Amino acid sequence: MNVMRHSPVDRIRAELSEVAALDADSARTMPPAFYTSPEFLEVEKEHLLRRQWLCVGHVGEVAKPGDYFTTELLEEQLLVARDLKGEVRVLSNVCRHRGNLVAEGKGNTKRFMCQYHSWTYRTDGTLLRAPLMEEAKNFNPKGCALPHLTSEIWNGFIFVNLDGTAEPLGPQLERLSGIIHNYHHELRNLLYTGGDVWGTNWKSLTENFIEGYHLSATHKDTLHATTPTSLCCKLPGEAQYTGYRSYYNPSVPDRGPYHPDLTDDEKRNSVMGVIYPCFLFGFATHYTLYMTLRPVGVDRVALKWGVLGLLDDPEHPEVVKFVELCHAFNAEDREKLETQLKGLQTRFFATGPLAPADFEGTIWDFLQYVASKLGAQVDLGDGAAG
Repeated sequence: MNVMRHSPVDRIRAELSEVAALDADSARTMPPAFYTSPEFLEVEKEHLLRRQWLCVGHVGEVAKPGDYFTTELLEEQLLVARDLKGEVRVLSNVCRHRGNLVAEGKGNTKRFMCQYHSWTYRTDGTLLRAPLMEEAKNFNPKGCALPHLTSEIWNGFIFVNLDGTAEPLGPQLERLSGIIHNYHHELRNLLYTGGDVWGTNWKSLTENFIEGYHLSATHKDTLHATTPTSLCCKLPGEAQYTGYRSYYNPSVPDRGPYHPDLTDDEKRNSVMGVIYPCFLFGFATHYTLYMTLRPVGVDRVALKWGVLGLLDDPEHPEVVKFVELCHAFNAEDREKLETQLKGLQTRFFATGPLAPADFEGTIWDFLQYVASKLGAQVDLGDGAAG
């Protein structure tokens, strides 16, 4: 069969199926089109990302009743709010009248009012007021609530499923919850959030975050002395996540403050990984680092990232020091990912072998996951080919 007659999407899906059929000893990367094809990105949006659990933030961003923030996810305008009864909701941020935005930015409020015609909603999304609509024959206030999106909170992180069909997330993460139990992430306070747009593909950033192979080379001045590549140890992969333990150099003192439940082994490593498809986590002994990814183009990804810890003062010198370290190694990753994108756009790279499991086995798990959702063996229905 001459695959050159097929569309770019057909060829990428066929490659995914080939990867899925390989054993781990033959693990290799995907070809550049996997990261650079606009047509394949549209398939990912429709048949992967909209169907899976995507993280939009942390409950610490909506700590009090009336707190809210807005975000965009795959062209959907979302409003994340803690209603006046204390429940966290993910709502459509689109007025039910003429489709304008109901809220912008973040803040605290008792109600949301669309600035176009003053339609006003309670913090739970129900319509409170629609000026001069009483005489409209087809107006039903009960039918004009802001739509609720399927959402779930796991360890304080707010996940949304745009198409509402995903299986509950918590049961799929039971083993991961056990792995991180003694870190007691639920007791950690939100200390920092930031955001940016990087010039890379969302899958490239995901793969970079979850592998320890680059720690000593890319981060030789920031992370190598503490978490060298040679001490990485892969965790068994699961259907909904993969990860590895990034062990600390024996010469590095214990990193605190940490919870006393940590075992001697747990005091000496961070748990790094991804909840598929694109929530990135690092549970260290003293802090949690996370990234939520929002693909905005084949060569751009918006990310929101944050830091949590047992300390409760964002201005504490130790917190400031750790956030500065995060900024430093994020900048190093960004530089490498943006130059990698240039390399992936050439004609002289096809695929390459992956490093052994402890160093890049997580990438292999991630590719197997994508193949299970988008490979040629999966019936995506009409419109899946480009």
